[in-house]
Amino acid sequence: MKTISIIMPVLNEESELPHSLSKISLGRYEELIVVDGGSTDRTVEIARGFTSRVYSCSKGRARQMNHGADRAEGEILLFLHADCLLPQGAFELIRKTLSDSKTILGAFDIRYREKGLCYRVIESGANLRSRMTSVPYGDQGMFIRREDFQRLGGFREIPLMEDIEFGRRAKRQGKVVFLKAPLTVSARRFQKEGILYGALRDWVLALSYTLFGVNPERLVRHYRDVR
Repeated sequence: MKTISIIMPVLNEESELPHSLSKISLGRYEELIVVDGGSTDRTVEIARGFTSRVYSCSKGRARQMNHGADRAEGEILLFLHADCLLPQGAFELIRKTLSDSKTILGAFDIRYREKGLCYRVIESGANLRSRMTSVPYGDQGMFIRREDFQRLGGFREIPLMEDIEFGRRAKRQGKVVFLKAPLTVSARRFQKEGILYGALRDWVLALSYTLFGVNPERLVRHYRDVR
């Protein structure tokens, strides 16, 4: 059975970690790696209550994920955000998906855990976009064979859009598969910034990068961390 390393980049996630980490059921063929980017709250302390594989490096989601991947022992790498919950049977679905040698990268559809028509519309649009472009976002639980991740050179260490940049490179090398079993995501960003503003801003930033090639160093000025 293929071994899986779950790699979670974190920064000041003490409110999310107890719930999200408690929902990860590890077996003998899975390991959890948490990479902290300089938290000032109890994030590291909480993470160590769930796994001994807790590391620290300088802030930056791409840098943190690469740091975790370098230390992973699994044959498959699963990159999971701190506010995301895997669907039931996720590990079996991942193994089955990557058993197809033509598939290089996989991800899940998303579903926001909050109720409301607006969230259903946003998540439907996001799932449709990812399938049409064959490029997942980071909060979709991207997974890949470790050897393919290394061959692609890992994530480009840019301040924003590292997920899209990686996905675009990956799809040129093989098939990208999206699983219908949804990964549950927090809508905290929309709750704090406003649903309409948050949705439009995310689409504008993504289009600015993918269609017009705007430098992520410029785009990150319009994106703030929300915890």
